[in-house]
Amino acid sequence: MSFAADLLDIAIIVAFVAVVIGQILAMVRLVIGPETGDRILALDTMVVNAIGLIVLLGISQGTGIYFEVSLIIAMLGFVSTVAYTRFVLRGDIIE
Repeated sequence: MSFAADLLDIAIIVAFVAVVIGQILAMVRLVIGPETGDRILALDTMVVNAIGLIVLLGISQGTGIYFEVSLIIAMLGFVSTVAYTRFVLRGDIIE
């Protein structure tokens, strides 16, 4: 293998580790968050980290299907965050 391929493999491993650490820290904030807003932000951060993990998996395997999956999860994560926030603030989702 060439130097560039080895460097890419190392960079992907480092990125995986960094995103997993971020996911664990967001999970800790979800569990010990003092207020509901902190927990909502932790859930949103976990969705973003999950998208990052899926994209890194797609890069490491060299396939494009994971990018489409990450777009779907991003849309679902945004809508669920907005819906949960509206529920907490107003008590209902649909007005």
